[in-house]
Amino acid sequence: MGRIPVVDVSPVAEEGRFPAKATVGEAVPIRATVFREGHDAVAATAILVDPDGAEHARAPMVDIAPGLDRFEARLVPHRTGEWSFRVEGWSDPFATWAHDATIKVAAGIDVELMLTEGARLLERAAARPSTELPEESAQVLRDAVAGLHDTTRTPTDRLAAGLSHAVRGTLAAHPFRELVTSSRAYPLRVERPLALAGAWYEIFPRSHGATQDPVTGEWRSGTLRTAAEDLPRIAGMGFDVVYLTPIHPIGTTYRKGRNNSLDAQPGDPGSPYAIGSPDGGHDAIEPSLGTFDDFDAFVASARELGLEVALDVALQCSPDHPWVTEHPEWFTTRADGSIAYAENPPKKYQDIYPLNFDNDPAGIYREVRRVLQVWIDHGVTLFRVDNPHTKPLDFWAWLLADVRKDHPEVIFLSEAFTRPAMMQTLAKIGFHQSYTYFTWRNTKEELETYLAEVSGEQGAWMRPSFWPTTHDILPPYLQATGGRGFAVRAVLAATGSPTWGVYSGYELVEDVPRPGVDEQIDNEKYELKPRDWAAADELGIALLLGNLNAIRRAHPALQQLRNFVVHPSTDDALVAYSRHLDAAHSPTGRADTVLTIVNLDTWNAREGVVQLDLASLGLPTDRPLRAHDLLTGETWEWGAEPWVRLDPAVRPAHVIHLEEA
Repeated sequence: MGRIPVVDVSPVAEEGRFPAKATVGEAVPIRATVFREGHDAVAATAILVDPDGAEHARAPMVDIAPGLDRFEARLVPHRTGEWSFRVEGWSDPFATWAHDATIKVAAGIDVELMLTEGARLLERAAARPSTELPEESAQVLRDAVAGLHDTTRTPTDRLAAGLSHAVRGTLAAHPFRELVTSSRAYPLRVERPLALAGAWYEIFPRSHGATQDPVTGEWRSGTLRTAAEDLPRIAGMGFDVVYLTPIHPIGTTYRKGRNNSLDAQPGDPGSPYAIGSPDGGHDAIEPSLGTFDDFDAFVASARELGLEVALDVALQCSPDHPWVTEHPEWFTTRADGSIAYAENPPKKYQDIYPLNFDNDPAGIYREVRRVLQVWIDHGVTLFRVDNPHTKPLDFWAWLLADVRKDHPEVIFLSEAFTRPAMMQTLAKIGFHQSYTYFTWRNTKEELETYLAEVSGEQGAWMRPSFWPTTHDILPPYLQATGGRGFAVRAVLAATGSPTWGVYSGYELVEDVPRPGVDEQIDNEKYELKPRDWAAADELGIALLLGNLNAIRRAHPALQQLRNFVVHPSTDDALVAYSRHLDAAHSPTGRADTVLTIVNLDTWNAREGVVQLDLASLGLPTDRPLRAHDLLTGETWEWGAEPWVRLDPAVRPAHVIHLEEA
């Protein structure tokens, strides 16, 4: 344990078995509990070590919980790779002496003794080698020693010489440490910024450019080329990633019809999650979408617009997939000789065979890795993984590590709407981001608790991705609240998490459920669904999405995760929270504070007082603040307890940039 105990170090996943996560430019909070026996002062230092083993930065830690001995510092890695960090606890003899001498000299107790001890302490501090203490700093301490010894001055003045701003500044920059005790080194994996912060836009490529014959009513699929024509619109709303649902050949056996019916009609395209046909499997493209040349053109067009391409990874097969005949051992055979199809009662997926990893794991591992490489070679830099919680964890641990070894830039998003233990462990073993329970958190208490949870300690390994809807999920809140609810959930998702996403059609407020199921009627999984994007402009949601993404790009505080603070409000429908980045850790060199206030009641205006925790934001409590609404452009002068009124018919939320007036 050492002379000065250093315990409960974070961020640490499973005692360091898995690396904690960070991204380039992220202000990583490093914390530890540091204490000692008796009453002498202790302090702590956080040290960040780069992938080459060189010390990159060290920072003094601040006591963030007086009385609980909890210390914190924030350090910023500057490149990707396998980093590490440690915490050093140490006895602070200067702080101990300063505390005791201030009390005793003022009380006239042991005055000369305390001044002499201070002089001896500073003499020792000044005598350190020049590699540890520059000569000009040593001279500051020697001058203080002379002042402490100067009996022509009053004891108060002599003490002031030893406690001057110059002395304190010198020892803050070059602390005089005794009994230094170090924690072990803990791993920290640093990835590119998009692993933490980005905006995703999901599409079914076949719907973009789909047409219907006005005479026969027959539908014709859109293609990768026609989908590329919609990329400028997506980029224009400020998204960073265009995410494609599966684009592989679709089977015909047990093909699903509209709304998941078992009676597919001629022309029904089938679910793109029923992967595989005589045209190929996971390494092929559905012929109606085009060819690899078309896909390469799509990727190139996206990159020209500043978009990266994500592809769905759904490790399942249609009964027509080549793997079914080439590797029947990769599936589960039932007692009657049939292959078991996928089920999630009451949902049944007769058109999908899940893989069974128990029979030939090595063969499946190799094949999946080969398939991913095909798409990486064609420019895919992100993968959204469908239902990873239904596959073995040791498989994911191996696959993610193997891809990272050759392609550390590739990002994996876990679509694991599952139990907390599985969701958390998937994140620890290597998934860069995770879907979350945000979609079902609706009340003020639920949202405040959940946003604080995902932005807290678990943010060291599970990066949340907030989605108001997906192609599988239309939550009850959005079924009942219309465009106002869609606006509320967009603001919450875009400011509540550094990564968020929307499913195509969100701009059109598609809110009609299929009876008995929390998903949309006429689900795009089973039919072509071209949309009239001009109507989206009339609803204003597309404009809101663009504004939110522009705000996120302009404000580095919104690109961080572990800087979240809830601010109490007096109305049970008003949720208020902020993200703050101080000047020392901001890429702009300026502090950045963004406050979000949302009215969850989509039918009634709500008003109340928000009680701002200004100390946590580094803002003054005795001077007015400039509150600039980034959504409307309005500006007000606020204090620590502003009164707000949000009318959902006019504005559902404030997104406020707060700074000193």
